Amino acid sequence: MKRKFSRRLADALDGVRMAVELERNMRFHLACAGAVLLAGWLLQVGPVKMAGLVLAIALVLVAETVNTALEGLVDLVSPAYHPLARRVKHLAAGVVLLAALASVAMGLLVFWHPLLQWVRQFILR
Repeated sequence: MKRKFSRRLADALDGVRMAVELERNMRFHLACAGAVLLAGWLLQVGPVKMAGLVLAIALVLVAETVNTALEGLVDLVSPAYHPLARRVKHLAAGVVLLAALASVAMGLLVFWHPLLQWVRQFILR
């Protein structure tokens, strides 16, 4: 049975809503994303660098969402402790960690020079 695009879109948006409502880590990532985007705007990093920041943020949010989905699936199929279930959960968490580290590296690349200029201008007068 085919479902309309609008219904599939609504389902996907519901998944995003659930991730934000139910997962503290997702809210943390979103708060960090807001702070990074605000800093990029305040430091006037430029559109290409802002696009890089947005892609890095998206990578982390996607990784966190996939991690949340995998944890839920593992809990469903293996409610009791199992070493393979533990492995899957740890691997999924590792994906989020790698994405977050990559986004921090991107942030350092983007913000290093503007932050140095800001420090020289306002702090080291």
